[in-house]
Amino acid sequence: MNEDFTRTLTGASLAYVGDASLEVMVRRFLVGLGITGSGKLNRLALDFVRATAQSAAVDNILPHLDEDEGYIYKRGRNAHGISIPKSASAREYRRATGFEALFGYLELSGRTARAKELFELAYADTIERLKAETRGNAVAVPIE
Repeated sequence: MNEDFTRTLTGASLAYVGDASLEVMVRRFLVGLGITGSGKLNRLALDFVRATAQSAAVDNILPHLDEDEGYIYKRGRNAHGISIPKSASAREYRRATGFEALFGYLELSGRTARAKELFELAYADTIERLKAETRGNAVAVPIE
């Protein structure tokens, strides 16, 4: 899709795509570490996809966003008609929705290298921890 069209999508629509895009990035990363077993993979994926984790990840990337990316993040964060789950505060869930909207925008704009860069910044601590825990098991599976 072209970037102009992508910018016309609602924050909620971008977050919908971003949720799926992030899920694939997380799964590729975890499989690339050599982790096996769907139960373990699903438990570890929660360190990335839980609203509280995404909200915390926002703090790691906000200083690195350009003007357009910041605008898209805010559109997602401020999207209307979003139901807040009990597992996160309203603030955390809105921030997570903005985070997902940003990744949806990058996915639909074909900016996968930028998405990978922001993914690695957002989850730097989690990535390093999991790499240390699985040292020696890694296989080459790209995030993008």
